[in-house]
Amino acid sequence: MKHQYKIEGMSCMSCVAKVKSALLTLPDVLSADVDKVTDTATVEMSQHIPISVLQEQLKAKDPKYSISPMGDHSMSSGTTVDSKSGLAQYKPIFLIFAYILTVTLIIQYLSGGFDMIQWMRHFMAGFFLIFSFFKMLDLSGFADSYMSYDIIAKRWKGWGHVYAFVELGLGLAYLTNCCPLVTNITAFVVMTISIIGVLQSVLNKKKIQCACLGAVFDLPMSTVTIIEDALMILMSGYMILTLI
Repeated sequence: MKHQYKIEGMSCMSCVAKVKSALLTLPDVLSADVDKVTDTATVEMSQHIPISVLQEQLKAKDPKYSISPMGDHSMSSGTTVDSKSGLAQYKPIFLIFAYILTVTLIIQYLSGGFDMIQWMRHFMAGFFLIFSFFKMLDLSGFADSYMSYDIIAKRWKGWGHVYAFVELGLGLAYLTNCCPLVTNITAFVVMTISIIGVLQSVLNKKKIQCACLGAVFDLPMSTVTIIEDALMILMSGYMILTLI
């Protein structure tokens, strides 16, 4: 069953991430979509949850948040909450990948040939630097969103803060070709751990926010996120094989 609620107290995308994270921690909540524009939350639950329980959950996250029912707004499981299509929702990610791909191919063209390893190194440098940048814009908001699905962040919220700096370090290491074997092994391990939580969320059909671009964009978790992480795993894995 799905119910729609009015949320008060949200002022930014970080608040959206916090409210969503708080709702998703309830055992009977299957998914939660929070919209800052309309200040509403659409919650899918396995069984009815009293409004008092939802309110207590939000207050525990931050006393300024309050939740109230919007009449009888139960929705069927087939109802689509988001007005945007899947492709439109992922426009920021597609644009970022297009920019990185274009720039790295231009670098190869200007170098007079195509070096696969060098291209992958530059591509991964751009990926980690740009994605860490968006996480840094609202580090706390990213950490709140990340802990809703990452297997490490669920147990230690601080991992969300550390992860953004790990991505930054990887980006700089790929850019400067510093310690290539260590860099690729680190990327392979970090992205493999990251994809586990993504796979669990997608396979369980949980509608939660993807934190790949931090709390700046409200991106849903889907196979696009899996492909994104898998691409980094494959690239780092391939470069490890060429180095050993």
